[in-house]
Amino acid sequence: MAVQETAVARVAAAGAAAPRTPGRGRRGDRWTPWLYLAPALVVLGGLLVYPIYQLGLISFLEYTQAQVSGGEPTSFRGFGNYTELLGDGRFWQVLLATVLFAAACVVSTLVVGCALAVLLTRVRALPRLTLMMAALGAWATPAVTGSTVWLLLFDPDFGPVNRVLGLGDHSWTYGRLSAFFLVLLEVVWCSFPFVMVTVYAGIRAVPSEVVEAASLDGASQWRIWHSVLAPMLRPILVIVTIQSVIWDFKVFTQIYVMTGGGGIAGQNLVLNVYAYQQAFASSQYSLGSAIGVVMLLILLAVTLVYLRLLRRQGEEL
Repeated sequence: MAVQETAVARVAAAGAAAPRTPGRGRRGDRWTPWLYLAPALVVLGGLLVYPIYQLGLISFLEYTQAQVSGGEPTSFRGFGNYTELLGDGRFWQVLLATVLFAAACVVSTLVVGCALAVLLTRVRALPRLTLMMAALGAWATPAVTGSTVWLLLFDPDFGPVNRVLGLGDHSWTYGRLSAFFLVLLEVVWCSFPFVMVTVYAGIRAVPSEVVEAASLDGASQWRIWHSVLAPMLRPILVIVTIQSVIWDFKVFTQIYVMTGGGGIAGQNLVLNVYAYQQAFASSQYSLGSAIGVVMLLILLAVTLVYLRLLRRQGEEL
C-alpha cells in the first residue's frame, strides 16, 4: 500500500511540475470553424464582394454608352452621380413608393405566414400536408411564371377574378394603387411560404406544456401568440423580417412583368426597376450603379438599426 501511495504521489507531482501551455488547444479550436467555412467564404467573396466593388466603382465614373463602345474615354466624376441623383425629384418619389410598397409587403407576408404557421399546428396531418405542399409549390414557382399567372387571373377580358367579383372589364394594372395592390398579392403569395415554414418549425420546438398551461389559464389564441409564442420565437421572427425586408425592397420581376416595366408613365416604379431603366434603357450605367449603391446602404442601415434595437431589449441573436 505504501509503495502504491508513493507511486501515485510521484505521478501527481510530475503532472504538477510539467510545464503547461495554456491556450494551445483553444487557439487551434478557434480557427477550426474558419477552415471549414473557407471554401464558402471564397465563393461568396467572388459572387458578392467583387460585384459590389464594381458597382461602387462605376457609380463614381462617367460611364454611358459612349464609354462602353469606346467612343469616349471614361472619366472620374467623384460624387457627381450621387449629387445628380439626390437632386432629382423623381428619385425621391420612387424611393418613397418603394419604402411604402416594401413595408406593406413585409407586414402582409409576416401576418399571412405567421397565421398559417399557427394554423398548421391546429389541423390534422392530411390538411397540414396539403397546405404545406401547396405553399411550397407557390414558393418554388419562378417569379416570371407567377407574375404571368396572376396577370391572367386578373385579366380584364378573360380573367376569372373580374367575373366572380362582377367587375366587368376593370383593368387592375391601369390605376396606380390597384396595380401596386395586384403586385403585392403576388409578392405575398410567393413569399409567405418561407415565413410559414420557418415559424412553424419554431413553434414545434416550443415545449407543448407552455402552450397547454396558457390554454388552461384561459388565454385566447391571439393572447397565446402575443404573450407566449412571439417572445419565444423572436430570434426566428428577426430572421424572417430581415429577409422579407431585403427581398421586398428590391422587388424587380413582379413589378416589371405585371406593370409593363413600371406602369403608365412610370407610376408604379420602384428603385430596382428605376435603376434598370437608368442603366439599360437610358444607357446611364453610372446613375444605375449609384441607385444600386443607395439601395445597398439603405438595406444595411435598416438591418443594423433593427438589430441594434433588439440588442437594447436584451435579445440574443
